[in-house]
Amino acid sequence: MKIPISIPAETFKVRAIDIAVFFIVLGILSFIIYIASEWGTPYERTVEINLNPSNIPQYAIQSLARIFFAYILSLTFSIWYGYTASRSKIHEKIMIPLLDILQSIPVLSFLPGVVLAMIALFPGKRIGLELACILLIFTGQVWNMTFSFYHSISTIPKEMREVVKVFKFNKFSKFLRLDLPFSAIGLIWNSMMSVAGGWFFLMACEMFILEDKDFRLPGIGSYIQTAANEGNIEYVIYGLGTMILLIIILDLFIWRPLIVWSQKFRIETIPPEEERESFVLNLFSGSIFIKKVVDLLNNTINKVEKLSYRKFSLSGNPVVNRLSKIMGIISLIIILLVIIWAILKAAGLVSNISFNDIITIIKAAFYSLLRVFVALLIALVWTLPVGVYIGLNPRAAKILQSIVQIAASVPATAVFPVILLFLIKLGGGLDIGAIFLMLLGTQWYLLFNIIAGASAIPKDLIEISRAYGVKGTRKWKTLILPGIFPYLVTGLITASGGAWNATIVSEYVSFGGEIMHTAGLGALISQSSASGNFGLLLLSTCFMSLTVVGINRLLWKRLFILAKTKYVLE
Repeated sequence: MKIPISIPAETFKVRAIDIAVFFIVLGILSFIIYIASEWGTPYERTVEINLNPSNIPQYAIQSLARIFFAYILSLTFSIWYGYTASRSKIHEKIMIPLLDILQSIPVLSFLPGVVLAMIALFPGKRIGLELACILLIFTGQVWNMTFSFYHSISTIPKEMREVVKVFKFNKFSKFLRLDLPFSAIGLIWNSMMSVAGGWFFLMACEMFILEDKDFRLPGIGSYIQTAANEGNIEYVIYGLGTMILLIIILDLFIWRPLIVWSQKFRIETIPPEEERESFVLNLFSGSIFIKKVVDLLNNTINKVEKLSYRKFSLSGNPVVNRLSKIMGIISLIIILLVIIWAILKAAGLVSNISFNDIITIIKAAFYSLLRVFVALLIALVWTLPVGVYIGLNPRAAKILQSIVQIAASVPATAVFPVILLFLIKLGGGLDIGAIFLMLLGTQWYLLFNIIAGASAIPKDLIEISRAYGVKGTRKWKTLILPGIFPYLVTGLITASGGAWNATIVSEYVSFGGEIMHTAGLGALISQSSASGNFGLLLLSTCFMSLTVVGINRLLWKRLFILAKTKYVLE
């Protein structure tokens, strides 16, 4: 006798969204295979960037891969570095000044050394140049994410830390249940800014030429730059249009869903009147496949968390302790040897620097400092009200978020020639035009952080201010500015570093086969890099680093201490 078995109809039900997910996964796998096949090819000494529009799709895919891998590397580094720096005062005193120095070094200063090192590691292979490009994009997008994560976990309210102690969370559980959720909003908004910064520096990273050596890579950035160098505005528009399309797709399928998801980490007890929404997130939440994947990830995380509570008695083992001390001493010796070697090499490079060169560097730094100050001031004037408006109004965010993301991601160097020609007609030239290009590259650091700060203001406080009739200037003084202050400081620090980085492309511009430059430290670094004058390049970079670190220590650090001690939700 056969026993009938009833199987739910949902078991065999295949939804359209699951079919769509299948094809998306298939597309991602095809994307990975294509990139692997391209990177495995031998490196060609002379790369031809074909401006035929039919080549744009493959160029765009390759640039997207570089941006993606650089972002994954940036995210991993940001979380590790920010968490490690916040663990103790000793780590903080060493790692945060080091972060200031690293942030202040322009991409073009990294460029020659990184490219030559990667080519030496992978001789004759294109993967070496690809890795160099990824590392250079990484240096252009990682710092604001690192500062954001570090500042977020450094300003966690005291009562939340007390809850962690009461429930006896270990370090991993605290990181998983408190540090990551609390920093999610700022980290996601800064991730958007980082990817936008990656697009901004993509053209410089894909179009590197050292003296007579050609280190270009096929990509949408090199396509736009080649078209700009030839003065072909039509092809520049084709390239920019493709880049904008990619940015819209990324915003629709990645950033908007992440921002909507991150809203559950706000500190509030009153739900907002109007939540941010994502059509894509709502659509894909109905996929059975995605639900299974999410459940699997949650179960895996829970198992790892349980394992983290197990104590392994290795610390009391004398052999392990001895080995760890030996390894620590060996590591310290290696670091010291590397530092000594670097100092000797640097001394050899700068030995030919004359006194006139030093005077030139000081004058150039003064001009660049003035431009950075003016650009930051202009950026703060408009980003503060606009960022607060977007952050506090979900309805406005639906429309303006995509516009802001597109505007932030379009490389200023691609649209700058048009602005420059207009300024030349007005009589301003590159002296004033450099400020506009610097503004195009740095204002978004402020805007994205201000939006994140306004989004994180608890709804409870907004409702209380509304109930007591707090409006206008009083509302800004008592609620908005204190609420966004930690994010504003993060934005100012990263915007300042971004402005100094932008000097290398704003004070030295190539268009239509001609080079236009003005007096400034960025122009000096660009000229030194292009001519292979590594001594002047090193000294100019060191002077820029000292300037940026000095400003950070004297001004931004004091503001951050104020944000950490006074403007924290307690």
